[in-house]
Amino acid sequence: MGPTRGVIEADNAILVTTIVFFLLTTLVVSLLLDAGVQPRRRRLRRLSGIVVHMLAVACAFGLFLAVAGNSVVAAVLATGMVAVLSVASNAKHRMLGEPLVFSDLALLAAVVRHPRFYFTAVSVRQRWLAGAAAIAAVLVLVSQVSWSAPAHLAGLAVAAGSAIGLLLVLRSRWLYGAMRIPALERDLIHYGLISTLTTYWLRWRDTADPAPAVPLVAASDSQHPAPPEVIVVIQCESFADPVAITGDARHALPGLAAARAAAWRQGDLAVSGFGAYTMRTEYGVLFGRSEAALGFRRYDPFLSAHGETSHALSARLGGAGYRCAFVHPHDMRFYGRDRLMPASGFDRVIGLEAFASVPPGGRYVDDRTLGTMLGDLVAGTAGPTFVYAVTMENHGPWHGEDGAAGELDAYLKHVRSSDAMLTDLTARLAADGRPALLVFFGDHRPSIPGVSMPGADRHTPYVMLRFGPGGIPIGTGERVDLTPADLHHAVLACVSAPAA
Repeated sequence: MGPTRGVIEADNAILVTTIVFFLLTTLVVSLLLDAGVQPRRRRLRRLSGIVVHMLAVACAFGLFLAVAGNSVVAAVLATGMVAVLSVASNAKHRMLGEPLVFSDLALLAAVVRHPRFYFTAVSVRQRWLAGAAAIAAVLVLVSQVSWSAPAHLAGLAVAAGSAIGLLLVLRSRWLYGAMRIPALERDLIHYGLISTLTTYWLRWRDTADPAPAVPLVAASDSQHPAPPEVIVVIQCESFADPVAITGDARHALPGLAAARAAAWRQGDLAVSGFGAYTMRTEYGVLFGRSEAALGFRRYDPFLSAHGETSHALSARLGGAGYRCAFVHPHDMRFYGRDRLMPASGFDRVIGLEAFASVPPGGRYVDDRTLGTMLGDLVAGTAGPTFVYAVTMENHGPWHGEDGAAGELDAYLKHVRSSDAMLTDLTARLAADGRPALLVFFGDHRPSIPGVSMPGADRHTPYVMLRFGPGGIPIGTGERVDLTPADLHHAVLACVSAPAA
């Protein structure tokens, strides 16, 4: 005989009680974990933020319960998820001066493919221990999976109910005015990490693509310098003025100093990221849309750039008759450049395969080698040409290099190579004799503990060197501080309007 109705009802009551107990425990522990996320002020989260947090965590608990059929496993996994996000956010805030944001989750594949980009603060021993602990945890949790159908169904019910409630709250008038304008640290303080991640993701999804950019018409005015026939833009990885980050004039770069003195325009580039987020600066210079215009797309504008390709320098200059090439001595799949750059109007995309193998002891293609390749590329072209290059040599980590006393010493060695590249390319474009424009800028400052740390100053240098017919320099070193989007429009102004 099967179990009596009373026994079934008793089992179901025990199941419900167990699920409710572990769900409530998960919610309480997750709120305590969220309370430790930085930046943190001595104030309670807003009620709407707490509600969004609990619904999101309950949804995760329900999904894990639906898969595992075990309330303990679901509680451990849901709590562990919040713990991992909290620890990752605090580590990121400590290193880069910014908490975790929803778009960081899109980089998980890149973390697996290029782990040393992201784990510079974690020792090898710690990585091995973490990996072993993760494997052990997975084996233990798998052994606890239950095949009880009611538990799985209950998990689906919890997940579905929480998801519906979460969507209703996020779309309600209660949250209508909350987190409408990006203010990441302020919103995290008021609403908490999980609520901010969830709401920012929704706001990002609701952001529409901009209207297509208007065609660019090249200007022609015999009374002013001719529009450049050759335009070379160098986005230099982690390049900053060593004097600005160390306060030591002995670290001054001669190539940068000479370029500033002869520049058509030069100054500070107000980049938003610190120690990372190459794509934010790259997007600003390539696409020319300000962070205010991007809204919630600002945190990783490459995720939505396929809807904005008409705004790219390559698309607009290509429409004005320029042949466009993108050069990056690295894996082009990083940030999806292998698909984005051709879609943005680049006729050629030149990646790591075009360079000789990195020499023993080296990490990346050095900047002087890249500069030589760019000079040869320009020399072999005829007609209007636009080249956008992204360097790699200065990318961290910098510790553990042969002959380097410390991270700063190693970083300075690489930055001097970038400086030499700037000098070499300046000379080659001047010798080329065609009207030309050379733009050189740093995408963000390096994160070097004790030397270059997150703070108010994030700017990097930029220079715009302009050459007239015969390679004659045009410029007096005029200083104008710009944003990356401003720099985009300054490049276009050299083509579509006469120089000042």
